[in-house]
Amino acid sequence: MPTTVQRIFNFSSGPAVLPEPVLLEAQRDLFMLPGVGMSVMEISHRSTVFDRVLEDAEATLRAVAGIPDSHAVLFLQGGASLQFSMVPMNLLPAGGRADYVITGVWGQKAIAEARKAGQVQVAGSTEAEGFRRVLRQDELTLDPGAAFVHVTTNNTIYGTQWRTLPETGDVPLVADASSDIFSAPIDISRFGVIYAGGQKNLGPSGVTLVVIRKDLLSRSSESLPTMLNYAVQAANGSRYNTPNTFGIYILGLVARWMQSEGGLEVIGRRNARKAAVLYAEIDRTGFYRGYAERDSRSLMNVTFRLRDEALEETFAREAAREGLDGLKGHRSAGGLRASIYNAFPEAGVDALVQFMREFERTHG
Repeated sequence: MPTTVQRIFNFSSGPAVLPEPVLLEAQRDLFMLPGVGMSVMEISHRSTVFDRVLEDAEATLRAVAGIPDSHAVLFLQGGASLQFSMVPMNLLPAGGRADYVITGVWGQKAIAEARKAGQVQVAGSTEAEGFRRVLRQDELTLDPGAAFVHVTTNNTIYGTQWRTLPETGDVPLVADASSDIFSAPIDISRFGVIYAGGQKNLGPSGVTLVVIRKDLLSRSSESLPTMLNYAVQAANGSRYNTPNTFGIYILGLVARWMQSEGGLEVIGRRNARKAAVLYAEIDRTGFYRGYAERDSRSLMNVTFRLRDEALEETFAREAAREGLDGLKGHRSAGGLRASIYNAFPEAGVDALVQFMREFERTHG
């Protein structure tokens, strides 16, 4: 195996790049947490030390993202995929209905799990168009009596993202925001539930953030399996069982890093700038072509093809040799994908653009 002597640019869709200051602090604390005498991975989840870790992670997240007191913050496990089941199990009453907006594979997976729990309908879908875009409000068929409306805010596989989320009136909006959560300012009060796997913008894989409106906790039936009950998890402060202590610790460091960077306003502007530079290169000559329609393009996952698709394997292989890793597209969609989450540096985008120009010069 080759030895790499310096950090490369990691364009992986997840687990994804983490802020370097976070990694360096975690490296120190991995051996011994200051003032504690043991590793951050060794502390008990019932200890006062972990009390502070958990409380700091939640408080910092609330501050940086403006999470109101009306919403509970839960640190769970099982990724977004488990939330596909937990959301309908907790929020969809017997005889009730829910709306699902399908703009990619993860929406399809979510509704498949929801159908096991109750009655759901597709309120809108772009499947027939290859999931190249999200939907307009006037294309949605929303049920005013629905228990909730579920959307996927950003689609990693196809590189699409909602700029403006659907208006759902009095029906709670539930969002899988795994790949763009806290990538720009956000009004949490709009959501009944917003959830995200941690491995893209929040921290390591294995920790899942769920932010749920407290009044919705009353919908969680006592007949539910205990570990899958939002009300139980909230009542126990995410510690009904042993949580992912290390993942919560890293998530807290990432939240603190977001604060130190200037908050979501600054991070949002930087994300928009990174994406604009990369899309400009994709659109420059026609040698590359974006997959998503322009008004639906994601700022987190930039998907593109080459005019000569036979060159895409060569592109990904040669890019990896230049320290630009993880550019191969999802196995179900092919093509190329550059994931440029919050912690991805602008220098990495510039390096990719340079490589793209050289690759076009030598293969165009």
